Amino acid sequence: MLQHTPRKPETIAADRARYEDHQRRGLEAAPSAMPQPSPLPAPAPEGVIWDETVPGGWYYTARLQKGEILRLQANGFGASASFAAWREGDVTERQNLPDTCKLQWTTDLKKGRVVFSDMGRVLYSIIEDSAGANDALSGGMPARAPFTPAFRSTRENMILALAKLGLGKRDLPALLTFFAPVRVDDKGQFFWNESLLSGQDWVELRAEEDMIYALSNTRHPLDPTTGPDVPALTVTRMTARAVQQDDLCRNATAEAIRGFENNARA
Repeated sequence: MLQHTPRKPETIAADRARYEDHQRRGLEAAPSAMPQPSPLPAPAPEGVIWDETVPGGWYYTARLQKGEILRLQANGFGASASFAAWREGDVTERQNLPDTCKLQWTTDLKKGRVVFSDMGRVLYSIIEDSAGANDALSGGMPARAPFTPAFRSTRENMILALAKLGLGKRDLPALLTFFAPVRVDDKGQFFWNESLLSGQDWVELRAEEDMIYALSNTRHPLDPTTGPDVPALTVTRMTARAVQQDDLCRNATAEAIRGFENNARA
């Protein structure tokens, strides 16, 4: 049997010092203030390729080419988009929320942030966001949730979406849920801050690689609203736009810069 050797206090202190130095340098490289939320109501989309309506309780899958824009629009309170993405051409590379939060020193993924793949590349950027009310911590509705018997759960929807994409359960990463104002209180407990939502919120994601995605429009498990009715989501695919030299998503952190360097080497 292997014996555990306690770490020396000086080793622990040295490791802690290295971590805190890395954190300090990471935070110093980040912008002093994130951008203001995107305006409400949402402006008319430009360069529309197509749009779709995803009813409450349903899922949706599609592809985005590098540079294209995906807009998600809530059509009322209760709609939430649990979202997963994979790199097209090699679906073993998928979004990685733990790395995404760790590399940007925040779980508050909103306008100006990026989502990394598990290969250290940037899979997509959040270029517009009216509420900043997105959940990277708690996931979607579990199977057989008692308060929504009329609908499949988020997990059930995602398993169906995976099959449609030729994937299996093991390919499902942690989900980022848009329009889900989950926050953490002083005791470390999740709570739902509904004051962040307007009922007509929207986000836009820019594909930084060719990618495929799946989403589920199901009421979030922490949403205090009850009842079977979940509003629809509008999903709009738009043509690519020119990316400016000072684009915040590409320059917000040293880690984001390195992620885009990894994209360029792919």
